[in-house]
Amino acid sequence: MVSRFNRVSATAIQLILAAFLWIGGISPASALFVSPPKDPLPLIKATFPQATRITDKAGEPLIREIYQAQALLGYAFETNDITPIPAYSGEPVNMLVVIDPQGQYLNAQVLEHHEPIILAGIPEHKLTTFAEQYLGLSVSDRIKVGGNTEPGYVAIDGLSGATVTVKVMNAALTKAATKAAQSLGIIATEQGIIQPPSTVIQDQFAPATWQQLTGDGSIRKLFLTRETVDQAFIGTEAEQVDTALTGEEQTMFAELYYALADVPTIGRNLFGEADYQWLMSTLKPDEHLVVVLGNGYSFKGSGYVRGGIFDRIQIHQHEGEIDFRDLDHHRITDLYIPGAPAFQEMSVFRIQAHHDFDPGADWQLELLVRRQTGPIDSIFSSFRANYDIPDRYVDTPPAIVPEPELSLTEQVWQERQLEVIILATLLLTLLLILFFQDLLVRHPKFMHNLRHVFLVITVVFIGWSWGGQLSIVNVFTFLHALMSEFSWDLFLLDPIIFTLWSAAAVILLLWGRAVYCGWLCPFGALQELINVAARYVKIPQYELPFAIHERLWAIKYLILLGLFGLSLDSLALAEQFAEVEPFKTTFLLKFDREWPFIAWAGFLLVLNLFQRKTFCRYLCPLGAALSVSSGARLFSWLKRRPECGQPCKTCAKECEIQAIHPDGTINMRECHYCLDCQITYYNETKCPPLKKLARKKRRDTSQDIPISVTE
Repeated sequence: MVSRFNRVSATAIQLILAAFLWIGGISPASALFVSPPKDPLPLIKATFPQATRITDKAGEPLIREIYQAQALLGYAFETNDITPIPAYSGEPVNMLVVIDPQGQYLNAQVLEHHEPIILAGIPEHKLTTFAEQYLGLSVSDRIKVGGNTEPGYVAIDGLSGATVTVKVMNAALTKAATKAAQSLGIIATEQGIIQPPSTVIQDQFAPATWQQLTGDGSIRKLFLTRETVDQAFIGTEAEQVDTALTGEEQTMFAELYYALADVPTIGRNLFGEADYQWLMSTLKPDEHLVVVLGNGYSFKGSGYVRGGIFDRIQIHQHEGEIDFRDLDHHRITDLYIPGAPAFQEMSVFRIQAHHDFDPGADWQLELLVRRQTGPIDSIFSSFRANYDIPDRYVDTPPAIVPEPELSLTEQVWQERQLEVIILATLLLTLLLILFFQDLLVRHPKFMHNLRHVFLVITVVFIGWSWGGQLSIVNVFTFLHALMSEFSWDLFLLDPIIFTLWSAAAVILLLWGRAVYCGWLCPFGALQELINVAARYVKIPQYELPFAIHERLWAIKYLILLGLFGLSLDSLALAEQFAEVEPFKTTFLLKFDREWPFIAWAGFLLVLNLFQRKTFCRYLCPLGAALSVSSGARLFSWLKRRPECGQPCKTCAKECEIQAIHPDGTINMRECHYCLDCQITYYNETKCPPLKKLARKKRRDTSQDIPISVTE
């Protein structure tokens, strides 16, 4: 019997889809909408209604400044100017980001994108809602999209159906904001290896002489000759001021000895026990003492007398400079240590805690030499000497090596690691089923139950939970990437899709299209489960005559060619027409979209109550694309007998998708590898050749003449 569904041609189906789109207010023109670039200035003005001036983009990176009169209100920048990260379409999503002078996000808007997955199924206002989550957060926050809350991260909600896109948007926005904020001085540039400060070991002391402490580097020396100083002023206005007389070039100009004096072995030997303890009693936590002993040019000068500042001496460590005031100074009258020379000046300076001085790190003593060029004018030249404390004096914690920042691809794979492992286990299970299919099909009930459980997992987990529905758009994206600047990063952004495509590629090479379409396609699995339920409740099933059915196969290949032609002109345009696939509506958006799309997906699913996998048979462009390689498969494991087709047609009649020709040949371009024909192949009660063979064996056995033995 031919039902009314059989009389619906491909043209009629296309007209129905077009009518759904038109009635739902989605005309072809609006369906092909492409997001035009937006002018950022109105958006900036909306953020700062009181602004009187917005500068042009300038600097490195490019940033706009927003002012009210002379008051700075904030900054604005575009992600494409700083971190243009390709998204799903292969093009970056350009966003406007506005922050205040303290680094808080005030606005985030999409200016331009080329994301077909968004244009086709997700309203633009959902992008705005996603971007609004950044308001009130700071550029110093570590922001992640979706997933479980992790310490040190701020989680924001993702966007169903556009996971890859919003993750790329988040990466581009946060990286651009970090670079902009670092260039503006809002946040500090991230350091690499972090070395915690050392501490001076206070319970370790060894008696030592002056020669021992200067010999092992505990006390260091800065020695300047007059010639060295004269050379430092060559080319300046002070070149001829206070120069050395002939024959005096190598005489001493300044001689300074210096050391970290709160180290017990240094301080106690230099000053004696009583004076050392008194000096240590003046220190607060995290403060230190530096001793400076000098001859020749005065390291004190006279500035500390007038203004309380020692303007001839400084300590440098890392990027910091430490100046000393009179309150930090203690004058030393004599030294306790034996063997020390006489000094004109002896002082101990206190390094206060706010300087974050690290006693275990290298530091430099700087001496500033001044030459007077006029009544009040002078020129300075500086001379530095290093100090590297011996390791035995300090306790230095191990360096903290921060984990390298993961790339966006690495973050995504880490977040979905469990899902990928489960999917890999599922693929391994399928591989075992295929390898042991000849054994499994001998147990029909177990094989049917195993297949149905597998299909349920495919629908629930791969489809609805993980969004792992492959699409013809993935094929076009890959082809476009091959024709342009190919990058694996674009495809690695979705671990589930990448894993499935990798598995599909292997399956195509080994078994052709059949295995993917029959076992791993969520929409195909959903259709089959609906049909299984319909048959269970005895809903009548309808099939087309094979001659008509065979000709309708061509429809999906025509759809494939049409979409491929459109993709050569515009991938976004092809994405719109690829809505003939109901995959996005069913699994990515879970029917949360305009009703014409829901009606189309629902219509295709309802058809399965009366006929198994109508969409897969006649309309699926992805199936058509995958079937192209079926002729190159390496294995043909579906067994046939000479009697198949002539005279036996049991398998052809039982094939639920009519992939077996009347002559018994299996069309592997249309087969879905359900293995029902193989169950029949080994079933002696269903397969006519086996039944005939069994009857012959019984007949031969019954005709055997027994032989009796007599004495």
